[in-house]
Amino acid sequence: MLAPMLPSFLLVALLVELTPGPNMGWLALLSASEGRRAGFAATAGIGIGLAIIAAASALGLAQLAHASDLVFNLLRYAGAGYLLFLAWEAWVGEREVSPGAAGNSDPPAKHFRRGIIINLLNPKAAVFFVVVLPGYITVSQPVAAQTLQLSFAYVGVATLIHIVIVLLSGRAHEWLMNSPSAPLVRRGFALMLAAIALWFFVGTFE
Repeated sequence: MLAPMLPSFLLVALLVELTPGPNMGWLALLSASEGRRAGFAATAGIGIGLAIIAAASALGLAQLAHASDLVFNLLRYAGAGYLLFLAWEAWVGEREVSPGAAGNSDPPAKHFRRGIIINLLNPKAAVFFVVVLPGYITVSQPVAAQTLQLSFAYVGVATLIHIVIVLLSGRAHEWLMNSPSAPLVRRGFALMLAAIALWFFVGTFE
């Protein structure tokens, strides 16, 4: 049996995921610079990260992050720091966002792992499952089944939107590969990643 509030929850999930945030920005930069293969690997990692957070929220772990300012801020600072690390790699010429390094790009597994890490360090994702999702659960129906359905629905919506981002951003990959301004573009990507990190830091993200 489908959760009674599933249709309205899907609309909310769609609106939340269409709001620009770290996942969206990072995926767009990665796909434009490394290509769709890297973007799809990262998308899979993000999906797994969201699923882990959903499972943790069901166990009450995510509620701890929501209730404790210390835990919430530690996650936020760690997430911002990790994105700044990726920006530094791009600035000094590492491959993750380097348009001129397609032939030596890292294996998809590395982008997959980074997708997981970025999501696990996003406290707002945990808050969504703790604060928003319960509002769409009907107490007269089995709570566990509804929680599972809504969690998978959110992961599905997020993954579909991320796939679209990868497909659209990946179209810029070939142009960037052949651009004589590749080093300049790479450093531009680094600055944009740093801006996303600051966005993550102040908490105005999905």
